[in-house]
Amino acid sequence: MALRSDWIWWNGRLVPWDQATVHVTAHALHYGTSVFEGIRAYETPQGPAIFRLRPHLARLFFSARLLRIEIPYTEEQLAEAVVETVRANGHASCYIRPLVFRGAGVLGVDGRSCPVEVVIITFEWGKYLGQEALEKGVDVIVSSWRRMAPDTFPALGKIGGQYVNSQFAAMEAHDLGYAEAIMLDAYGYVAEGSGENLFLVKDGVIYTPPLHNSILLGVTRDAVLTLAREQGLEVREQPIPREWLYAADEIFMTGTAAEITPVRSVDRIRIGCGEPGPITRRLQERFFAIVTGQAPDLYGWLTVVDRKG
Repeated sequence: MALRSDWIWWNGRLVPWDQATVHVTAHALHYGTSVFEGIRAYETPQGPAIFRLRPHLARLFFSARLLRIEIPYTEEQLAEAVVETVRANGHASCYIRPLVFRGAGVLGVDGRSCPVEVVIITFEWGKYLGQEALEKGVDVIVSSWRRMAPDTFPALGKIGGQYVNSQFAAMEAHDLGYAEAIMLDAYGYVAEGSGENLFLVKDGVIYTPPLHNSILLGVTRDAVLTLAREQGLEVREQPIPREWLYAADEIFMTGTAAEITPVRSVDRIRIGCGEPGPITRRLQERFFAIVTGQAPDLYGWLTVVDRKG
């Protein structure tokens, strides 16, 4: 599916897709000084509905603060801009990419004197790992690349330059024939995928790595924790050794792009029966029922876009 739409929101106004360009001396292009978000809008009977818009924007501002970037708009202004862009492009459903970066100015490592650029991109995008992945699960590998150690990078932030780490893991997995990689932290404990948070199920209990295991502060992760507790499932956030992956009854990955994707094997070792387990299925069904408007939005997760404005 082509990555394209009609309009991009750029520093306060909508501009045609082809005119949204940046100079080659932009600081972010050289040093990765950008922060971004990935947000989905789902098609519902009421119109396109943006999933957890405010928590995503709150994380955007948090990431910017870590990188010492002052965003020249409020969260409220950017929320309105996201809605405006989705409406202008006429999407029924879409992927939304808010991006804040240091533009052209200086090429020293400290780019705080560069202008701050703010962009909102929307386009239609299918399932990140494919529809079959959601239904049947994916095969993954434990990567030889580790997540960053404490005091090297701020792992909780969604910062552009840090995704070079994820790229190494994803490329390794794809070159070896796997759909995705699981990364360990600097101490050998399970962290996350190259672009997803991770959960495993053992004897009816859900386990997930805590924030101090070098994971992203996942918005979908938080939603899944809410849904699990809603259904009376026990959830434990604790360090997970690598070998616990192979003993799991179920494993699934979460994220805006991946949504809730089951894992059917790790390092060629079958997980459970080699297909999505019952707890994974329950969480998938509940999640998609809410985001597609088939079940009441009890948690206020959806921002419905009025097509008429």
